[in-house]
Amino acid sequence: MLVMHTVIAIAAVVLLIIKFKIDPVISLVLGSIYLGLAGGVGFPGTVEAITKGFGNIMSSVGLLIGFGVLIGSLLHTTGAFTKMVRLLLKAFGPTRIPYGLALALATVLPSIYVDVQVVLAAPVARQASKHMGRNGLALMAGALGIGIFSGYVFVVPGLSAISIAGLMDISLGKYLLFGIVVGPLTAFLTVLLFQQLLRFGWWNPEKDEEESEALLEAEANALAAREDDSVRTPPLAVSLLPILVPLVMIAFGAFAELFEFTNQFIDFIGNANIALFVGLLMAFFLSRRTVGADAANAAFSDGLQTSGEILLVTGIGGSLGAVIKATGLASVLGGMFSADAGAPVVVSILLAWFIAAVLHLAIGSVSVAAITAAGIVAPLLGQMDVNPVVVGLGIASGSLFALHVNSNFFWMFKSLLGLSTQGSLKTMTTVTTIGSLISLPMVIGLGLVV
Repeated sequence: MLVMHTVIAIAAVVLLIIKFKIDPVISLVLGSIYLGLAGGVGFPGTVEAITKGFGNIMSSVGLLIGFGVLIGSLLHTTGAFTKMVRLLLKAFGPTRIPYGLALALATVLPSIYVDVQVVLAAPVARQASKHMGRNGLALMAGALGIGIFSGYVFVVPGLSAISIAGLMDISLGKYLLFGIVVGPLTAFLTVLLFQQLLRFGWWNPEKDEEESEALLEAEANALAAREDDSVRTPPLAVSLLPILVPLVMIAFGAFAELFEFTNQFIDFIGNANIALFVGLLMAFFLSRRTVGADAANAAFSDGLQTSGEILLVTGIGGSLGAVIKATGLASVLGGMFSADAGAPVVVSILLAWFIAAVLHLAIGSVSVAAITAAGIVAPLLGQMDVNPVVVGLGIASGSLFALHVNSNFFWMFKSLLGLSTQGSLKTMTTVTTIGSLISLPMVIGLGLVV
């Protein structure tokens, strides 16, 4: 019954938003209340889960979203994203930019924190989409989504990749050796298939794009701030420092923890909130130097307005996730799975994939699904006649499956890319489903030869 109520709640949220045009905030709260009461959490427990879920999401990603949006708004005034898009156009051409972005996110910049990646990469995707025609925003959004999560689950130091390897006692070197093949290949093939889907009429900009006035106004004001011919914008390498420095700080902190040479100071500078604040300071002073104090302050104010809308929807998305957690659904699902002794390779991989996919569909978090699935499967490895690294990759593949409305990332993605809920389902949910299904036969193939 609990699984059924969860399905009803999620389906109701989607239906209210898409069919009846109810605002996502109202729809998500209604879905959370229904699931809490129907799932046995009770009246006080439902209210507590909703409020604490909102607070927990804000405490973990609230500053990241705020700082990231402000960095983006300020860097627009310096021409950083326009210059980056020109560089991508020169390097790849307009038809290949999505592939370049997806592969970069899946290899060079694998996601330690997906929330950081999306707030920093979204402006680049939006700018590039303007050079690509009617389906440009859809294709860039899909490329961004699958690039981020392919790196996140398959490529070290992606957080899910590290977690799976640790829980299943797989050496990071071995996981990386296989993941660096599966991850980028998954991203590339997903973008290729998604592009074909768009050519068959999958996308309708009038219904699938829903750019907020605040987002459009912030970009327009940033463009106006630098239109004066006398304004000299800094070189691209300098303009990108507010993005690159935080990523380096975060990566350094992650590797320090991984190789156990960390201390309190390294933990401090490697903290994502501190790193993005450093990036914000750099972006603010760079913007002031480029366009002057008044224009920089105006861009900052625009960023505050934009981030407010994103924060509210993201927080409420976290509330639904918290109610799902409060129902104990993960434990119920975990108890349903078992493995027979001596299960063949293909069955073992399919089992690992299926557990992670079901958990992700229900819980709404790629990392939680991967970690929970790894915890369920790890004790069964002795009964499986298959290489543990392949089982781990099967879990990674399954945890990608169909990211949708019960994920706070979904709502961040929607707001930052300027998409409707339907458009987000057509991009984020679609590419993660394709990526999960594409990577599964690759993992099975590896399992049969290693």
